[in-house]
Amino acid sequence: MTLIKWLFETNLYFGSKSIPLREVLGGALGITSAFLGMKRKVAAWPVGIIADAMLFTVFLGAVFAYSDNDANFYGQASRNLLLIIVSIYGWVRWAQHRRSGTGERPAVSPRWTTKKEKIVLIPAIIIFFLLSMQIFKALGETGNWLLVDTWIFTGTALATFGMSRGYIEFWLVWVAVDLVGVPFAFANGYYPTGTLYAFYLPLVIWGFISWRKIYIKERAL
Repeated sequence: MTLIKWLFETNLYFGSKSIPLREVLGGALGITSAFLGMKRKVAAWPVGIIADAMLFTVFLGAVFAYSDNDANFYGQASRNLLLIIVSIYGWVRWAQHRRSGTGERPAVSPRWTTKKEKIVLIPAIIIFFLLSMQIFKALGETGNWLLVDTWIFTGTALATFGMSRGYIEFWLVWVAVDLVGVPFAFANGYYPTGTLYAFYLPLVIWGFISWRKIYIKERAL
C-alpha cells in the first residue's frame, strides 16, 4: 500500500463513527502552522500548505468518499484551496523579508493596517463574500450553513492575506472565523476540525497579544 493510498483509506473509529486520518493530521499540522506563524517563522507556510491539502480532500467528502461523511462543503474546501495559493505568496514574501535582513531577523514586522488600506479592504471583503456565496449556491450548496460556510471562506482568505502582510488585525479575523467554525464543524460531524477551531481560539488571541507587544516594542526602538 502506497503512502497516498494509506492516507486516503485509513480512518479512525469512535464507536460507529469513522473519521478520516487526513482530518486528524491536517488539524494537528494546522495548529502547528498557527503556532509557527505567531513566532514569525517561515516554516509556518509550508506546514500550513500540507495541512490544507489534507483538509481539502476531507471537505469534498462525496469526491473522496472513504469515510461516513459524503457531503460537499464548497466553502470549506475552497477555503483550503485558497489557503494553499495564498500560503505560497506568504511563504515567498516572508522568505524575501528575512533574506533582506541580517542574522536572525524575523520573517515579518507586525503593523496595523493604514486608513488607506482599510478603505480598500472593507468593500473588497463585502464584494468577495457576496460573490463567494453566489458561487457556492450555483455549485449546489444550500441550507442553514451556507452563510457560515461562506464567512469561514471569506474570513480565512482575509486572515491569511493579512498574516502574509504582517497586519496585526488578522488575528482578530481568525477569532471571528473560529467562533462560527466550532459549531459548524461539530454540527456537521467534522470533530477533529471542530477541535482544531477550538484550539485555535486561545492561540489566535495569544498571537494577537504577542504581535501587538512586538509592534509596540519595535516602534520604541
